Amino acid sequence: MGYAPAWALATIAGILLIAFPLMLGVAMIIYADRKIWAAMALRKGPNVVGPFGLLQSFADGLKVFLQETIIPSAANKALFLIAPIVTFTVALLAWAVIPFNSGAILADINVGLLYVLAISSLGVYGTVMAGWASNSKYPFFSAMRASAQMISYEVSIGFILICVVLWAGTFNLDGIVQAQKSHVWIINGFVANPLLFPMWVMFLISGMAETGRAPFDLTEAESELVAGYQTEYSSMSFALYWLGEYANVLLMCALNATLFWGGYLPPLDLPFLYFIPGTMISLGFFWLFLKILFFFFIFSWVKATVPRYRYDQLMRLGWKVFLPLSLFFVFLVSGYLMATHHFCDADQTLYSDAGQYARMQSSGVCK
Repeated sequence: MGYAPAWALATIAGILLIAFPLMLGVAMIIYADRKIWAAMALRKGPNVVGPFGLLQSFADGLKVFLQETIIPSAANKALFLIAPIVTFTVALLAWAVIPFNSGAILADINVGLLYVLAISSLGVYGTVMAGWASNSKYPFFSAMRASAQMISYEVSIGFILICVVLWAGTFNLDGIVQAQKSHVWIINGFVANPLLFPMWVMFLISGMAETGRAPFDLTEAESELVAGYQTEYSSMSFALYWLGEYANVLLMCALNATLFWGGYLPPLDLPFLYFIPGTMISLGFFWLFLKILFFFFIFSWVKATVPRYRYDQLMRLGWKVFLPLSLFFVFLVSGYLMATHHFCDADQTLYSDAGQYARMQSSGVCK
């Protein structure tokens, strides 16, 4: 087999190796979400379909698949059908640059973090297209509200990530994970850093707003908008929005783990935590999976306990609190790094090439 066919086959296999477990994971976290809510409300939750109700999500998926797809007569049919496909596809594309273990990454690009920001911002289009193409008042109002909400919190997320990039010295996600090794004593993760811990808290809250999760689910406020921008959708087109939302939630959980909590690294930089004792089998997948589950529990916990914000409160938090705070921390973090000559003393492996490291060492900054 030539290089081009082998490369194409390997890429397709890598995509399927990520997409299939992700789809299974989305189905299971919907079940987990419902069980967590039920436990917090002293209810049982799904417990009939399959052992312990584990097949409930698959039964719901089959029910939705067998329903009729209804398209409003006044809707723009092409955009109406394309919108949920855009949302679902964009939710999957960002996983291409998430490092699941050292070297276990589909696209190990130098600008992985910029890629994630670019792809996540495209999710706005699926929402806006749905609201406009439905030709209905409430979905249109919800789409405008959702686009304003997502764009507002993407601004603060951008400044938060600048702090991470400044400290790690790279946009590569695997490089960011490696920069968190023994960051504070033997603790792996930027979250142990007093300057970056507030950034993680803001990133977690902004991630909830970005994905439209409670208490920021203003795009689906039933009392005001019936059901939000997907009101006119049914059957699999509705299911694609549902799956896309949970895929985005899982992505935010993975980004929390990767950018602030050490990703596939163990919590502590101790040799026996990196491999299964007596073998050379890495535990990286296990640690990342455990951290994703932890953050998903936080997402569900907040949804079950925190009341919904008003829209003016949502906008005020994003523009008047998070934006100035994140901008202030950009100056604070960069000033601290410059004052302590962090860039001069950093390991050469944090830079993309030896020339860049040499330029930093010989620049006036290091003097």
